[in-house]
Amino acid sequence: MTDLRFGAFLAPHHPIGEHPTLQLQSDLELVEHLDRLGYDEFWCGEHHSTGWEIIASPELFLAAAAERTHRIKLGTGVVSLPYHHPFMVAQRIVQLDHQSRGRVIFGSGPGALPSDAHTLGVDPMLLRDRQDEAMGIIRRLFESDERFSYESEWFTLRDAKLQLKPFQKDMEFAVASIVSPSGMTLAGKHRAGVLSIGSLSQEGIRALPLQWSFAEESAAIHGTTVDRKNWRIVLNWHIAETRQEAREQARDGLLRHNNEYTIATLAGGEGPIYKTPDEAVDGVAFSELSTAVIGTPDDLVARIHEMMDITGGFGCVIGFVHDWANRENTRRSWDMVARYVIPRVNGLLDDYYESHRYVTDNRGTWNRAREAIRSKVDENERAAAAMALDEAKEQAAKEAQKHH
Repeated sequence: MTDLRFGAFLAPHHPIGEHPTLQLQSDLELVEHLDRLGYDEFWCGEHHSTGWEIIASPELFLAAAAERTHRIKLGTGVVSLPYHHPFMVAQRIVQLDHQSRGRVIFGSGPGALPSDAHTLGVDPMLLRDRQDEAMGIIRRLFESDERFSYESEWFTLRDAKLQLKPFQKDMEFAVASIVSPSGMTLAGKHRAGVLSIGSLSQEGIRALPLQWSFAEESAAIHGTTVDRKNWRIVLNWHIAETRQEAREQARDGLLRHNNEYTIATLAGGEGPIYKTPDEAVDGVAFSELSTAVIGTPDDLVARIHEMMDITGGFGCVIGFVHDWANRENTRRSWDMVARYVIPRVNGLLDDYYESHRYVTDNRGTWNRAREAIRSKVDENERAAAAMALDEAKEQAAKEAQKHH
């Protein structure tokens, strides 16, 4: 039996047009919905430009989400470490961990948007090294009982020690990984989980078979360990009762998401510009290079099994939150995954199926129960007469139906 966890990753990617305050409230309502449905994890990111990605502080958002939820784990996906003093990040994460009573996963990254780094005057060539350095400092702050000082080109610590440690004894760290070995290498070095966002692109999918080996090699070099149960594969999907319904619900939003955001903002103008909504759906979900599932629960189950084969195994499926469909159909999609995909993938229905097959295959065995009922009826004259009358009427009705 598979034991995959399921979660959601809200970058977010929201088309410009909706009232920002209402959009943030809608995002919080989605976390509540996922918590009620039994999803295991929820992630949200940090971005400062593009107009589509409107959460500047995942810690603030997740603090509000913690008050509305009960069991779902809350991941920063991610804090862009080169933009912050590591001591201040550590303080905020510790406070969030206490406010959520130990439900935090600390995810970090170098900063995904070049426009953010440009605004803050940080050379993109420095980002990954600074993330590495900051992760080490934050881990030390979480675990050390001694004060320490540290001098870096971009931050300074003097006699540093946290006055409050995390609620969790061993909070999970996680890093974002796209295509390069960088994220996986950091995971191995810092004993961290991985959020593989590269699985949203064909280039990223092609890189997946090698990715985990980078983490294992790095862990061996640094004397740490990594565990596939903490490897999260991010997938795009929109699920409905039929493929046609899923297609109709997602196509207009997918066209806009691809043309106005993915290509114009993230891909620097490189990639396909689709002319029609149907062309967008065909290119993204129904071609040899498909990177998304737009279809039924069965289609998503098949894709998850395919990704397990490609990667050699991972611990968590993360659905990318988008606005391809309207709000009602988007919520319905997440509902269908919880009701029909998760139990199938994790074998929760196997014993039900076995029980049904057993009873069906042994129908003759249950005749004894009917015989027991009939013997008791026959012992009572009035009950036997009534049953005989009912049987006669039933037989007469069958005969009349034959003649018609």
